Amino acid sequence: MAFGLKKRGPSNFARAADGSMTLMEHIRELRNRLFRASLAILVGFGFGVWLSGPVLHILQKPYCDLPKARLIDGNCNFVQLGPADLFLLQMKVALWVGLIIAAPIWLYQLWAFIAPGLHRHERRYAYFFTALAAPLFAAGAVLAYFVTSKGLEFLLNVSGGGDVTTTLDITRYVGFVTNLILLFGVAFEFPLIVLMLNFVGLASAKRLLSWWRVAVFVFFAFSAVVTPTPDPFGMTALAICLCALYFAAVGVAFINDKRRGRGREVYAGIADDEVSPLDLSTEPVPAGGRIEASEPIGAPEPVVAPKPIERRYDDMT
Repeated sequence: MAFGLKKRGPSNFARAADGSMTLMEHIRELRNRLFRASLAILVGFGFGVWLSGPVLHILQKPYCDLPKARLIDGNCNFVQLGPADLFLLQMKVALWVGLIIAAPIWLYQLWAFIAPGLHRHERRYAYFFTALAAPLFAAGAVLAYFVTSKGLEFLLNVSGGGDVTTTLDITRYVGFVTNLILLFGVAFEFPLIVLMLNFVGLASAKRLLSWWRVAVFVFFAFSAVVTPTPDPFGMTALAICLCALYFAAVGVAFINDKRRGRGREVYAGIADDEVSPLDLSTEPVPAGGRIEASEPIGAPEPVVAPKPIERRYDDMT
């Protein structure tokens, strides 16, 4: 007895890519993917509640590792100004940890909904930029964690003179550290913008390299403005890292231009205000061939007169 296999139709990805899905089907797919992403974040939030204590301990470590003179009774003490501040802070940290743990799932759901509307080369670029975005953000976060201890030491040495005892509010301190980590992580994504300009053909590697003076000035100015600590250490560390990432991105742009053959065009070596060379040499035009006379057109055939319409029907029936 033979069993026939049921032929499966095109997948939702293929139907969304070729435009055969209806508007209601797109809305239904968006609802399903949002539900899966929310469920993953909820599960990650559960793990985040469990890990909120160790994460808070790690965030407190830059302050707690300062010299013993900055501690009370040999212990690292913080204060809370409201009865629910610590609980709300733990929930906030748990949510951040849950978002990080569930990132592969909710990012995939977001990508699966957007990817059908992109071309194949655009998807390839998206894979490349996504693979670089996460390590760059992590590198910025590690640098921010290292800068935090130096910045706190500078601030406490400046403001902790005399008989003043410094005790930090736990909510404001954690907000200061997390904002610094987020700021450095986002700043480290700047090389991806440089690569995007090169990959889409808006700026060549030579042009990007010619902007290095402006880029270095902008990096130091940006670091001086956005770094929350007034010490020069954090600003210099962020600016130097951004400069190194910029030159690394320019190096990748040179490799991309060489792979695509950019710079070898006909007018590549000509400046914008220089007149391009013109070929003024003339070629003789040969004489045209003789055109034969056309044959005469025959007389048209007579048109047959139409048959009379029966009187039983009008002109519509």
